Amino acid sequence: MQQYLKLMRVKQWVKNLFVFIPLFFSGNFFNTDLMIQSFVGFVLFSFVASSIYIINDYVDIEKDKKHPEKKNRPLAAGTISKQNAIILFLLLLLISIGGSLLLGNYKVGAILLVYFLMNVAYSFKLKQIAILDVMIIATGFLMRVLVGGYITGIIISDWTILLTFTAALILALGKRRGELINAELTGTTRKSLDGYNEPFVNAALVISCTVTIVSYLMFILSDETQSKFHHYIIYTFVFVFAGILRYLQQTFVFQKTESPTKLIFKDIFLQTLIVIWGITFFLLIYFK
Repeated sequence: MQQYLKLMRVKQWVKNLFVFIPLFFSGNFFNTDLMIQSFVGFVLFSFVASSIYIINDYVDIEKDKKHPEKKNRPLAAGTISKQNAIILFLLLLLISIGGSLLLGNYKVGAILLVYFLMNVAYSFKLKQIAILDVMIIATGFLMRVLVGGYITGIIISDWTILLTFTAALILALGKRRGELINAELTGTTRKSLDGYNEPFVNAALVISCTVTIVSYLMFILSDETQSKFHHYIIYTFVFVFAGILRYLQQTFVFQKTESPTKLIFKDIFLQTLIVIWGITFFLLIYFK
């Protein structure tokens, strides 16, 4: 069972917590029915994401066997047969898309199908096209939020959509920057990095961070947010601003080459800011 969970990359499911964003920001986090619906959306999205991971591993078996770390993946290591991997792939895809249709939520089913097709195209070709590759990654995170909204019936504000997309774009660009620097250090490169260089990625990161901060400010200053939550919610911008500055510091000053998600797991400063922001936002929403 452990090998099958590894094949599904369950650890990557943390990305799918974006499904809960509409529920959290709507002030209905303690609504049991909506929480169950959001959890169902989380599971459905996790299953379709895992089906894509299986495709990637299946296609890259021979390449992964030569990689110092990826050689330990179940398919490359031979701990799971190709036939069983295909069966698991079909099962996950059927449950995710078929399950949403059985629930009568065709919008969720359509998003999951588009997400699947988009990522298959990304894996085989689109990841080699600079700019389009990071836009697809950011769109994937936005789709998670949309699933959370459609499965619960919660309306997602325009500023939330923009904020989600630009924040995800930071993650994607940060990952590309790390890959670019590592490629320069090792002397190896690959086609997906041909359209990037460090100055361009640095400029794109700064632009994305700026738009993210502006989008967050517009979100907390909007009439809807101000009327629904405590007015003091405006002060949470301090944590967001400090967090983005810290990320840029780690990237440009200390030359950290890890992906942003790995950096967050390692940096206590960022972890502290995220926790304080989350607690503060939670208190201002639910105990105003």
